[in-house]
Amino acid sequence: KLSMTYSFKIAFRYFFSKSQQTVINRINGFALFMVVVATAALFIVLSAFAGLKDFGLSFTNSFDPDFEIQAIQGKYLTLENNTLSQIEALEQIDAAAPEIEEKVFLSFKEKNQVAYLKAVGPRYINVVEVDQLIALGDWLSFSGSEAVLGFGIAGSLSVGVFDYNTFLNVTVPKKNQKSLLGQDPFVTMPSVVVGLYQISEDLDKKYVFSNLEFGQKLLELEANQYSSLVIKTKGAVNKEVLLPLLSPFFKEPIRLVSRSEQNAALYKMLNVEHLAIYFIFTLVMIIALFNVVGALIMMILDKRGQLKILLAMGAQPRGIHQIFFTIGLLICGVGGIIGLVIGVLIVILQDHFPFIYVPGTSLAYPVLFELKNIAIVLGTLLILGTISTAWATRGLVKKVKAYAIS
Repeated sequence: KLSMTYSFKIAFRYFFSKSQQTVINRINGFALFMVVVATAALFIVLSAFAGLKDFGLSFTNSFDPDFEIQAIQGKYLTLENNTLSQIEALEQIDAAAPEIEEKVFLSFKEKNQVAYLKAVGPRYINVVEVDQLIALGDWLSFSGSEAVLGFGIAGSLSVGVFDYNTFLNVTVPKKNQKSLLGQDPFVTMPSVVVGLYQISEDLDKKYVFSNLEFGQKLLELEANQYSSLVIKTKGAVNKEVLLPLLSPFFKEPIRLVSRSEQNAALYKMLNVEHLAIYFIFTLVMIIALFNVVGALIMMILDKRGQLKILLAMGAQPRGIHQIFFTIGLLICGVGGIIGLVIGVLIVILQDHFPFIYVPGTSLAYPVLFELKNIAIVLGTLLILGTISTAWATRGLVKKVKAYAIS
């Protein structure tokens, strides 16, 4: 009887040898080629999407802190005088800074717009380097009623920098709504625009920066009242580890919001798009594997005469089934490895020596090489390849037994 090892040897010989019929060789070659193309395409697309995701998140990552501490009840946190220094003394914390955030009404000459005020202190740039994002003018000097706008807001209001003839008015409803008849129910404070920042279209239209004193006076807050405390950590820190360390510093219950939670909608959209792209190109791989099924069926028909010889030599039907099952896995495995090598080379070349650019720009199309994408592609190919090979060789044992009888 032929051993299982001999079945693998025959499978390798069938895989690397050519058939006497040219059409069989072309079918086998095309099946291998399609596996190579599908594997390379899946890896390249996953790497390109990872690059786009990383490029897109770089804008929000430059603007959002690692973590943000917020009050669970009410809108504001109360910070004692020494709380900030105690938090920064923690081993996991690199820097911390309070901020005040509130929806405000901006008016400049005859134009108006709603935006979000971010009132911050000098320590804020230790957590978020927003001063590096100033495209025109200067960052806050914290010496007066100054404001820094996004390019989107500045364009809507037609605001320039250092215009001391016309002030930017910031308006909010009064904290005490029980105002007397005839009294203005709003608080309005003038400010001078000293700088414009540029990050992304959405953020440029959303925020206006000012100093803490301006925000507390506008919103009628106490000196130790803030909307939140933003934190920069030393490396990757687990949220579940950090929260118990920070909770004792506050009288009221707090929640810790990570960067991904601050942009939950964005991260959810990116994850859904990633999953959709994966399934689309997995479908392409499934279509490519139909060629493997066809190649195996044609090979079985082509080797019918040799199968009878193997049976006469003592081969078992299951051993013959193992031969063709191994051939199918070899087509998927060899094609997958070649496809991955090609995909990796293209991604590395694009990353270091760009040759594909975003249409209409000089910006190189972003890609990101990640080992997890190799694992995803190999895992997908292994699972689908095994299923398709098993389907192509189904019922082969019964057919081989019929050959033995005949």
